[in-house]
Amino acid sequence: MTQSLGTSKTSIAIALIFSLLAFNSFSQTTRFNLLVNAVTTNFNYGKSNSALQSYKKNVTGVQLGASFQAGITPMFSIVTETYFMMKGATLKADNPITANKTTLRLYTAEIPVLGRFQLGRVYINSGPYVAYTFAGHVKTDGSQTIPEKSTNVSFTNTADGFRRWEIGAQAGAGYVFRIKKTHLALDVRYVYGLTNISRDIERYNRALNISLLLFKPWKKNLFGRNKNS
Repeated sequence: MTQSLGTSKTSIAIALIFSLLAFNSFSQTTRFNLLVNAVTTNFNYGKSNSALQSYKKNVTGVQLGASFQAGITPMFSIVTETYFMMKGATLKADNPITANKTTLRLYTAEIPVLGRFQLGRVYINSGPYVAYTFAGHVKTDGSQTIPEKSTNVSFTNTADGFRRWEIGAQAGAGYVFRIKKTHLALDVRYVYGLTNISRDIERYNRALNISLLLFKPWKKNLFGRNKNS
């Protein structure tokens, strides 16, 4: 029993040492990344449209842009991003709104500002975002009674219009791997829209973004204390 406790204490001590080494090696730094990702998106239709829940289907879009991390302290940084992102969703056939399968695509520019906390190799981040939708497209499949229909989204103050501006929140976590002199981060993030983007029924954007980011930290941390200071 005593030997078992001694072995457990030794294991815990070794784990703590490695954690401290990981903390020193992966403290917050300043870096710049290009973003080229696939994203999975959908809509939340609100409580008043709960009947649509069983007809929802995800769509896959792309994200293209850039990310900048400004290291403030060894544990904290500010991350700002600017990117193009395809959002949208599909309603399967026999849904109570369009009857036939319908896919809505939105083309947006999005800017999140996140606070990031680094805990060894692991980090967590969250913060608000603002988005602007500059175009959209709706396609409804045809059937024997309803012809196929394909139209552009209207951004007018009418019953079937959409809102261009949107605000929301993002939250997620990541894990950093060291590859020689560079780093590889696996970033998982959830996008939660707070704006009802359409005027006819409730539609709130939802997205899951899984990214692989290859980067090399800057030698000097311009926004906080450097390791050698």
